[in-house]
Amino acid sequence: MSVLALGVKKREVWAWAMYDFANSGYTTVVITAIFNAYFVSVVAGNAPWATFAWTLALSVSYALIMLTAPLIGAHADARAAKKRWLLATTAGCVLGTAGLMFAGPHGLIGLILAVFFLVLSNYCFGSGENLIAAFLPELADEDALGKVSGYGWSLGYIGGLVSLGACLAYVMWAQGQGQGAAEFVPVTMLITAALFALASLPTFLFLRERAKPLPADHIPGFGAAIERLRETLKHARNFPDMRRFMLCIVFYQAGIQAVIALAAIYAEQAMGFRTADTIKLVFLVNITAAIGAFVFGHVQDRIGHVRAIAATLVGWMVMILLAWQATTPPLFWLAANIAGLCLGASQSAARALVGALAPPARHAEFFGLWGLAVKLSSILGPLTYGVVTWVSGGDHRLAMLVTGGWFVAGLLILRGVDAERGRRAAVESDA
Repeated sequence: MSVLALGVKKREVWAWAMYDFANSGYTTVVITAIFNAYFVSVVAGNAPWATFAWTLALSVSYALIMLTAPLIGAHADARAAKKRWLLATTAGCVLGTAGLMFAGPHGLIGLILAVFFLVLSNYCFGSGENLIAAFLPELADEDALGKVSGYGWSLGYIGGLVSLGACLAYVMWAQGQGQGAAEFVPVTMLITAALFALASLPTFLFLRERAKPLPADHIPGFGAAIERLRETLKHARNFPDMRRFMLCIVFYQAGIQAVIALAAIYAEQAMGFRTADTIKLVFLVNITAAIGAFVFGHVQDRIGHVRAIAATLVGWMVMILLAWQATTPPLFWLAANIAGLCLGASQSAARALVGALAPPARHAEFFGLWGLAVKLSSILGPLTYGVVTWVSGGDHRLAMLVTGGWFVAGLLILRGVDAERGRRAAVESDA
């Protein structure tokens, strides 16, 4: 069986996957391992509202993505401009990440700078994530979407390891010199930005834009893109399985996004981890996530995307219970690595299933809707966690337990998704 679509070269798939390698450093270092805990403890000074402020800033960036992602996707489809949009969002994320070096224990000014550059960088990261995903159906054979998606995700986690490893090496050196977080964390932001820019170069050099633009006199502006989006939503009844899966994504991704955004904060506040300890933990979790993405990339094409996602959701529930009960590092490390396996597997399987359910002529648009669902969940999950910690007086264990409810709801909704029926509807819509 051919893995790649007709006319696609292996070098091009590598170049596509290298974007996952490049951007994973951002989410690993900024959102998961270093800057989130730094924001709460140093920038916000461990104030009672600190965790809520972190989740609120992320929510603002995700809300902006929700407003623009489907429109950018529709516009990119019409103009065959996915690659140009990707370049713009990449530049924005790199510059925003570098700007985080100015955030620190500087009172209100430091807080404002932290929030501004966090919103900018995360908005550009999320927008670029949607655009790079829209290339997947053009590169992979229809029956190998899972394998190629898993390849990208697994390489992405290796990229996260590279960025995190570089930051860990610097942090260990800086601590040896007697430096505190306020001194070494800003430098890790520069390291992350530089590696993102460098590793994304193959994507822009070798990845082809295969979509064909509409004739010059039919190319729509954003007004027409909005109208096309409205048409997609209006005819959503023709894609019941895609619609149900999008709802499923909103729920279970809310749990995943809460874990990603609050992992280091939970490790520090509930388990007493220091920065170096947390980086080591996330470093190992990235290894298990890469394994999960690679292995499940092959498994899901055999057992089906829906079953693969269901298996990972059960794994997420187990992880939540273990993390909630953990009072010593070994049990927490076990929970974290289960999260890594489930993270790689569930993210890869979801991207592949969206590719299978999306009408061929509307890939970027439907991946924009996928981004809409993920970003909505990125508001609901972390913000719920933040609110629980605020109203409970800082009870992070209770917030973690509440997070598990999102996975339960996602599994219940997933039961109604029929992948084969959804694929037929997508193909027939283009006939």
